[in-house]
Amino acid sequence: MGVSATHEVSRLLAEWANGNKQALDDLTPLVYRELRQLAASYLRKENPGHTLQPTALVHEAYLRLVDQKSPDWQGRSHFFGVAARLMRQILVDHARKRQAGKRAGRRVSLEDVVSFQPERSRDLVALDSGLKALEELDPRKCRAVELRYFAGLSMDEIAQTLAVSAVTVRRDLRMAEAWLLHEMQSG
Repeated sequence: MGVSATHEVSRLLAEWANGNKQALDDLTPLVYRELRQLAASYLRKENPGHTLQPTALVHEAYLRLVDQKSPDWQGRSHFFGVAARLMRQILVDHARKRQAGKRAGRRVSLEDVVSFQPERSRDLVALDSGLKALEELDPRKCRAVELRYFAGLSMDEIAQTLAVSAVTVRRDLRMAEAWLLHEMQSG
């Protein structure tokens, strides 16, 4: 998405937050494409017969986004961060339905977990539990993980969203990743 399109999304989000319904109509094709690409990247490694398709994931997340009574979007990065959190919740719910039981104690990376392969469903549920615990401990680190791995934002975009430096984002991500991997292995 180019700079002018990024500004257009931010402008439309602000207008929508101020009650302009036409802004939502204008915003939809701009963000839908990017949300669809984000969902497709999450589900790319899934089996062809997998029951959750990118379109369904996007539609569910989008319906939840536009159903908000008085949205207070702080810009494009904030919007996609919220969308990423919603997609994560939808995927975790889906994984919980498909996988009952406890996960085996094996080492996995965050990159592997967020690939959403069927055999990773338990890992995704464990990651969700870990993220909830991390949010209690350090909400900013949790947000950084969500924005990086679920929204696909760059370090600079995360820094802007969290109002910290890119160096702080990198440090937060390293610490959060180590903490989450430990939590997932001991959980």
